Amino acid sequence: MSKRILIVEDERDLVATLEYNLKREGFQTQAAANGAQAWAALERAPLPDLVLLDLMLPDVPGTEICRRIRGEERTRALPVIMVTAKGEEIDRVVGFELGADDYVSKPFSVRELLLRIRAVLRRAEPPGGQASAPAEVVFGVLRIDAPGHRLWVEGVPLKLTALEFRLLTTLLQRKGRAQSREVLLSDVWGIDGDVTTRTVDTHVKRLREKLGAAGDYIETLRGVGYRFRDRPEGDG
Repeated sequence: MSKRILIVEDERDLVATLEYNLKREGFQTQAAANGAQAWAALERAPLPDLVLLDLMLPDVPGTEICRRIRGEERTRALPVIMVTAKGEEIDRVVGFELGADDYVSKPFSVRELLLRIRAVLRRAEPPGGQASAPAEVVFGVLRIDAPGHRLWVEGVPLKLTALEFRLLTTLLQRKGRAQSREVLLSDVWGIDGDVTTRTVDTHVKRLREKLGAAGDYIETLRGVGYRFRDRPEGDG
């Protein structure tokens, strides 16, 4: 069954161009011209497979829509690509901190956007063999239910954005192995060179703060990158 893309954009010409190219590539499309229409679409079943979200909407900022998507249990794992005229690094960092899966600045190549959509959709698919993987992983005071997108620290449930959750599980799956910032940008963000490595540092800092007592499990390797401990601190 073809994937359905929700286009949240108030520029009619751009919506028409995106719909034409997406349908030509085999996608289904749905359009919303403002935040209210976007959220109305997201409250209906079934959910789209991905949201293309403009930040400059006529009623509410796209950032508020993204924040709400990540704050609702039903939509928390929904892939979001921000599409905006803002192209400064700080705008990208804010977008990723809110949980966007990717960020494309206008004007953009439609071909590049299609490639990014396919890359984000691939990352959203459960990996092969996931059915045989344990439902939960316990590491010291940290407990993760990856299929349910839930985690607990010292028994207390925590909320992470989809991007933070992917960063944490990627590091945990590779515990004991050094991960460079460039590798994390490629494997977690799915992009090469579009965002500076400071973006990784920003997200790791924020993730550590949210993890509290489990934050020290993520080690900084000066001049290299990061590493998840191979065993909880204090374990023999």
